[in-house]
Amino acid sequence: MPDARPCDQHLDLFNFKPLPNFAEALKHKRKVKVVAVGSSSTAGADGVLPYPPRLETFLRQGFYGRMIDVLNRGIGGQEAPEELSRFESDVIAEDPALVIWQVGTNAVYRSQDYNPDEVKAAITVGLDLLAGRPIDVVLMDSQYTRAVVQPPGKLDLSNKITSMISDVARDKGVNLFRRFALMQRWVDDKIPIEELDDGADTQLHTSDWATNCITQALTSSIELAVKAEGVT
Repeated sequence: MPDARPCDQHLDLFNFKPLPNFAEALKHKRKVKVVAVGSSSTAGADGVLPYPPRLETFLRQGFYGRMIDVLNRGIGGQEAPEELSRFESDVIAEDPALVIWQVGTNAVYRSQDYNPDEVKAAITVGLDLLAGRPIDVVLMDSQYTRAVVQPPGKLDLSNKITSMISDVARDKGVNLFRRFALMQRWVDDKIPIEELDDGADTQLHTSDWATNCITQALTSSIELAVKAEGVT
């Protein structure tokens, strides 16, 4: 895919609620922490720079003068139950103002290893752990790539898991970054799905262009939510 392809962020898909804790940290602290927790979509794979370091760059550019650190706490192959088990050490101990929790991919890709009800329970418990702390939370759902939509039964399972994540986000009052819907919109816009993964045999991880555009949309959503709190 040519790097010159425009990035349509489709921000109508997100509409984040305000992020008061992140906004407060930006107002009163020069150094602000964001923790990105998840699987290989967060950790990085196949030589493509993942979204956390890109997000750090974009946020530092958008909020000039602040030292915003985005800590990458992704571990490839994990899903919400394993990620929950390291929340105390990898998330809470860092005292972040914002947590971005990417879930749902391995519940589909490695469906033989995960029960959707157990994934939902882990997400719910994790959000409850964060709820009593001065931390804003954004859930990020699965990518829309060939490995999670094209094999038999995977699209139905992806839609089920995506809907479940949306329900939990709504019930717990946290923002949801609808990565699956964003990438699906690109396919509807006639971008070939083959160009949205990185070309590896797994056909799972997002391409450099898709990862960068996803990060731009996430950054824009965060910036709009923070500006609603009076941060410039």
